[in-house]
Amino acid sequence: MRPVYWLGVFIPVALVLDLASAASSLVFATSAVGVVPAAALMGQATEQLAARAGPGIGGLVNVTFGNAPELIIAILALSDGLQEVVKAALVGSVVGNALLVLGAAMLAGGWKRMRQSFDRTVAQTQSGMLLLTVIALVLPTLLALAHHRGLPIVGEVRHAFGHELQQVSIAVALVLIVTYLAGLVFSLRTHRDLFNPGRHQSEAPGAWSVRRSVTVLALAGALTAVTSELLVGSIEHASSEIGLSQFFVGAFVVAIVGNAAEHYVAVLAAVKDNMDLAVNIAVGSSAQIGLFVAPVLILISFVVGPSPMALVFNGFEVAALLSAGLVATALVSDGESTWFEGFQLIALYTALGVVFYFA
Repeated sequence: MRPVYWLGVFIPVALVLDLASAASSLVFATSAVGVVPAAALMGQATEQLAARAGPGIGGLVNVTFGNAPELIIAILALSDGLQEVVKAALVGSVVGNALLVLGAAMLAGGWKRMRQSFDRTVAQTQSGMLLLTVIALVLPTLLALAHHRGLPIVGEVRHAFGHELQQVSIAVALVLIVTYLAGLVFSLRTHRDLFNPGRHQSEAPGAWSVRRSVTVLALAGALTAVTSELLVGSIEHASSEIGLSQFFVGAFVVAIVGNAAEHYVAVLAAVKDNMDLAVNIAVGSSAQIGLFVAPVLILISFVVGPSPMALVFNGFEVAALLSAGLVATALVSDGESTWFEGFQLIALYTALGVVFYFA
């Protein structure tokens, strides 16, 4: 059993604290920790099912379930009208994967090595998608500025951005989804040998059956839904109790919790000198959030919550998105990494965290 699964004890603890009407900060903390093993279990089940089903169906499985924890948390937050928390969490996921996860992987993997190498073409493709993503995500914000609508203010609850910005958000969301689907065709069909070397390896010992994978996936989804409901339900009161803004909680705490399983796998792969996998997880997941999760949430917001959510970010979020996309793209473009590059990425992530805290 993986050590991360021992954290599952916090799931019943969070339920008991919620039923006992304990302090929101305690419910938030225990449910946040409880999401981690649930997400890790979902990730393992998805990995096993993808390996059994083959690259085509495996890609579809990963599209559907790879970012399920973030989707579940965000949908529940949308239903509670926490749109700014959702947008902050999306930004936090993109920035966290591109800076924190990639930086931690480079630092851990390169600490005892002169340098590590990875496939330059694949890395440039992934980072190109990431750069496209962050630019597309901020375009509606630029339109809002051009029309003198003003950007959201940190801490301001604002639901209405105008029908025009909502239409633009839908259009951008559809373009991003189509781009993501094209990326799947590129990586799983037309250029699958580039992205899936050695995919014809024999089945690993102890591989799960399809029935077991589906059963575990359903169980992990239920656990993730329960802990996410507790997490979202306690955000408002917990943030005030512990002295943190909902903006900071969404961008850093919720984002890190939702991606905890991916963080662990990427760093472990880098330590084993498998930087191809580490870079694909970090940069690829960051791009996937913007190309798939964010657009899907835009479309879902038209049927869930008090009003549709527009892709209009505040100034801090725009700066974080653009800096993460540009810096990550620059550092992976040469196909090599060192521990100092990882340190630089983590340093930038820390600086952004300080700014977001005081914002």
